[in-house]
Amino acid sequence: MAGITPRPRLSPINQRRLANFKANKRGYWSLWLFLVLFILTLFAELIANEKPLIASYKGEILFPVLIDYPEEKFGGFLALTDYRSDVIADEINANGWMIWPPIRYSYNTASNNIPHSAPTEPWWMMDAKERCSGYPQGDADPNCNLGNLNWLGTDDGARDVLARVIYGFRISVLFGLSLTILSAIVGVAAGAVQGYFGGRVDLLMQRFIEIWSSMPVLYILMILAAVLPPGFTVLLGILLLFSWTGIVGIVRAEFLRARNFEYIRAARALGVGNATIIWRHMLPNAMVATLTFMPFILSGSITTLTSLDFLGFGMPPGSPSLGELVGQAKTNIQSPWLGFTAFFTLAIMLSLLIFIGEAVRDAFDPRKTFQ
Repeated sequence: MAGITPRPRLSPINQRRLANFKANKRGYWSLWLFLVLFILTLFAELIANEKPLIASYKGEILFPVLIDYPEEKFGGFLALTDYRSDVIADEINANGWMIWPPIRYSYNTASNNIPHSAPTEPWWMMDAKERCSGYPQGDADPNCNLGNLNWLGTDDGARDVLARVIYGFRISVLFGLSLTILSAIVGVAAGAVQGYFGGRVDLLMQRFIEIWSSMPVLYILMILAAVLPPGFTVLLGILLLFSWTGIVGIVRAEFLRARNFEYIRAARALGVGNATIIWRHMLPNAMVATLTFMPFILSGSITTLTSLDFLGFGMPPGSPSLGELVGQAKTNIQSPWLGFTAFFTLAIMLSLLIFIGEAVRDAFDPRKTFQ
């Protein structure tokens, strides 16, 4: 309607925070780069897979990446189809076509056609004679098909390193995000109760947190991980037991400071419930400090998962883990590409998160004013 001024989408303080975040160019572009990498790895099955994305066989459109077709469908006798087999590839190509992902390996695909014993170097480091000699047939130019080449080499299990890095990046970020969010929920709740009620509640909970934080966390994690069956959920629950304490002090301090503000006293005098005061009036102020620390907590969560995987107490054996890649680099010192891949993957990931955290800290810093 004419004459009505539309309301701004962001409040002035949020506009200032956004401007301060964008002013930190390193953090701003790190956020975009991290989001691009993370979104790409979310579709890892469409980027690196041992199965075709779409296939046509005798006039029928098939989706092998989504459905496991028995080999009987293509004239074989096995329960599962190996689309990388020369026989199956020739049969499908003779009666149709296949559209492959850019990388024709999944994280657990063991290549039986590598030129020499694993681990093998990246294909561009090989001699010209063996560079394309050992890879599967069945394509227009089978010996040098880019999807069959190991761009970052193979590990000691003859598995493609690039495919394992893509899947491992996804698992690390999803695990870190899950642990960070759950730790923030538990830590914010505990800190809010301590800071709001104070007194004996604050004293008892503070003594418990001091005792809990003084326990040898790494040894306890190793013992629990060795006793309980390995898995994403189990490991997440074990790490959650100790990771939530890092946020409690920040939230507790904010609530202790705000509990004596005039508008909080007025809300109590008007009979507003404690839960409403905590949730609606005090929590938004405490979340400012919490959000500032969350990128750093995320990077710490990823580092913890990598360390446990390196020690053998993390994800189940065979999982695409960056820590397991670091362990392979330590074991196979004659294969430097494993160490370089693990180092640069972790360095880039953690650096991006640190840069994002610095930009978030600048955005919520009340002393900074966008010029």
